[in-house]
Amino acid sequence: MTTKTVTAPFRADHVGSLLRPNNLLEARKDFQEGTITQKQLREIENTEIARIIDKQIEVGLELVSDGEFRRRFWHTDFLEHLNGMEGYIPEVGYIFNGEEETERYNIRNIGKISFNPEHPFIQDFKEFNALVDGRAVAKQTIPSPNQLFNIGIRDTSIYPDIEDFANDVIQVYRDALKAFYDAGARYVQFDDVYIAGLSSPDIPFNDGEFTREYLIDLALRVVNGVLEDKPSDLVVTTHLCRGNYRSNWAFEGSYDLIAPTLFAKEKVDGFFLEYDDDRSGGFKPLSHIPEGGARVVLGLVTSKTGKLEDKEQIKARIEEVTKYVPLEQLCLSPQCGFASTHHGNKLTEEDQWNKLRFIVELTKDIWK
Repeated sequence: MTTKTVTAPFRADHVGSLLRPNNLLEARKDFQEGTITQKQLREIENTEIARIIDKQIEVGLELVSDGEFRRRFWHTDFLEHLNGMEGYIPEVGYIFNGEEETERYNIRNIGKISFNPEHPFIQDFKEFNALVDGRAVAKQTIPSPNQLFNIGIRDTSIYPDIEDFANDVIQVYRDALKAFYDAGARYVQFDDVYIAGLSSPDIPFNDGEFTREYLIDLALRVVNGVLEDKPSDLVVTTHLCRGNYRSNWAFEGSYDLIAPTLFAKEKVDGFFLEYDDDRSGGFKPLSHIPEGGARVVLGLVTSKTGKLEDKEQIKARIEEVTKYVPLEQLCLSPQCGFASTHHGNKLTEEDQWNKLRFIVELTKDIWK
């Protein structure tokens, strides 16, 4: 199958995850209980992925995702299949907004890490891309390499020196990008809660062993190390998120502290940035993004509620951003996915499609 040349991110884009339909959730439960086979579950997954591919094209998007329909969580399903990592059930989950504990599941380091050439996401992408069949650009989302620096993941008896760990993380992701590229992927997104956390007043998911400045510099070196010598026709973007679990959030903080380093120097093709409420601060940090450099995908439309935004207010906010970034360098999307975990956010599937259709229509009006 011919792979399309990609110019991304697109004016109308979206982060990736979509609400899981009830029959898919039931099928996954049935599989866990042993009442259906892995083959039967996969058939249901493929049917539902084919349906949402068609729906994304129908609402006018130039890219499509698989909705992350084969995953339980946005990050653990990918990371636990790396060599040297495993999934496990911790004593507590993450606490969102000081009140809601997430489902308990996480990943940890159990040996030297490397990319697993039999990683299931590669076959998943091949099947997904075949279903797309060239009708749109197949977007692959994976957790950022920096997610491996959250507290409690690195085993210090295996990796006493965090720099050695960082070097192996870089190689893991270089190998992962090559595997996806060889499978036909030309648009890959790194989802990164960790980097957004480095701009929070109190860095979440970290034990204070290292300074904020060191961790910001390390995060930059890791991503740029992964992207060094990547194919010129492979688009890689990053999505910064402050948590997205059942319409709740984990932390807040503007981009001010990370912008001078990461916005100015990270060699991605685009930044997907949350801007759907006051938790993300103002637009001034965007002035650090080089003119003519990475595209800025403004997450001005929330995925946390079903209420549609006011079109004129969104236009006014985009106009405000043009004080710092040229209009031609801007795009529009929801601030996050609609279902970063299998639980999904608190809105309907109809709400979800209305949001994406709204974004497509608005971008056609703005970028005529």
